[in-house]
Amino acid sequence: MLDAATTAQLKTYLANLRTPVELIATLDDSPKSREMRTLVESVVEQSPLLSARYDGHADRSPSFAIRRADGTAETHFAGLPLGHEFTSLVLALLHMGGHPPKEEAELLDSVKALEGSFKFETFFSLSCQNCPDVIQAINIMAALNPGVSHVAIDGAIFREEVETRKVMAVPAVYLNGEPFGQGRMDLSQIMAKLDTGTLARAAEKIAAKEPFEVLVVGGGPAGAAAAIYAARKGIRTGIVAERFGGQVLDTMGIENFISVQHTEGPKLAAQLEQHVREYDVDIMNLQTAAELIPAGSDGLHEVKLASGASLKARTLILSTGARWRQMGVPGEEEYRNRGVAYCPHCDGPLYKGKRTAVIGGGNSGVEAAIDLAGIVAHVTLIEFDSQLRADAVLQKKLRSLPNVDIITSALSTEVIGDGEKVQALVYTDRNTDESHRIDLDGIFVQIGLVPNTEWLKGPLTLSPRGEIDIDAHNATNLPGVFAAGDVTTVPYKQIIVAMGEGTKAALSAFDHIIRH
Repeated sequence: MLDAATTAQLKTYLANLRTPVELIATLDDSPKSREMRTLVESVVEQSPLLSARYDGHADRSPSFAIRRADGTAETHFAGLPLGHEFTSLVLALLHMGGHPPKEEAELLDSVKALEGSFKFETFFSLSCQNCPDVIQAINIMAALNPGVSHVAIDGAIFREEVETRKVMAVPAVYLNGEPFGQGRMDLSQIMAKLDTGTLARAAEKIAAKEPFEVLVVGGGPAGAAAAIYAARKGIRTGIVAERFGGQVLDTMGIENFISVQHTEGPKLAAQLEQHVREYDVDIMNLQTAAELIPAGSDGLHEVKLASGASLKARTLILSTGARWRQMGVPGEEEYRNRGVAYCPHCDGPLYKGKRTAVIGGGNSGVEAAIDLAGIVAHVTLIEFDSQLRADAVLQKKLRSLPNVDIITSALSTEVIGDGEKVQALVYTDRNTDESHRIDLDGIFVQIGLVPNTEWLKGPLTLSPRGEIDIDAHNATNLPGVFAAGDVTTVPYKQIIVAMGEGTKAALSAFDHIIRH
């Protein structure tokens, strides 16, 4: 079940256990139960503070509980926590065993102070890169507060429950039997939904901050690079972000980051944040920029946040990135996460044996179709242009697959559903103007990016596509305001390009400061 290298690494981690932990498995005669027993046996062998029982009576089988020996806390996995979720398993063991979570003390105190009963259920897939953050966050809550319980459920194993509860996107979180949230969430975001005072307290702290010399808006690769280079100059630097990591968090495999042959988005995002935290940078996460007010007589630019707080700075570096472009057709928003999806890696396993479509014939669309073809019954790839735009090697692979159809010169016009889930996609043949309907269960949209600049319309010069117009030094039309990354007119939207652009913007901001 675990190879020698993984076993050795696990043994090293489990040396941090402080108190005994018990694993209690609920098993049946299925192959998955046999795999689970093997996994549990392999884990408990790595520490004398771990023990196992196989007489559990949980509602789902196979599953196992991780319980503090004194019975004060426990969390559950219904399914095998391997792949992306193996880290979730290790952290659950450590936190139940008394090893402190790596979160701010104030946030952990808020978790401990929660009053009431909170029964969480999280549906995940082993290919989902967003699921571990959610599962790990709620597991921390279960380890700290006896009023919190949690079971992480592998949707690929418990398909009947997925169908019954109409789960069509992961991670999907339920609280006390009712939908609580979907998509990536960290502990701060979950607590903000449970304790409304969390956001107000954070806004008060932000509003009290002194002006920065450099304020970076956006926490993706460009923003992280800008913050590091600014801080290295010894000037007062802050970074405010809606979610640290940005679009990288939604990226599965990264194989073109020079000198790193392969990594994954969430891992790279965590490394970016860790690198920034090595410097004297004031990080303000979970904050959405709402308005830019150019500098007045005091020489300070102001950024108003959606929370109501404001920040001021002598120079700004705008790196708010981009988001997935939507089709913009009737039914799309209504059936978002109910058959309309944007992450084939996350949600693909939920469509096993079903019919799906991929919208978009670029690299992202073709890669999505190739991945889905190995899971679903059939994939129809739909491209607006008269030909696919993906790399030749990807097109060759796609055309070799027996369960894929390719339709070009097609304009998607409507998503049809039954009120609960997607049933069909309607498109128009651009050559004949004829309308066609494709009956299917899922639609994966992969048609490019939209810059996050709605909040900047007015003071800044934007391109016709909504990107921030910059010069060779990353300067905008406003003195002292610079921009970097996918939000700008830089021609190539790549992680390595964004990092270089963030670096240039920081150096330009420093040059502006010393000259003025």
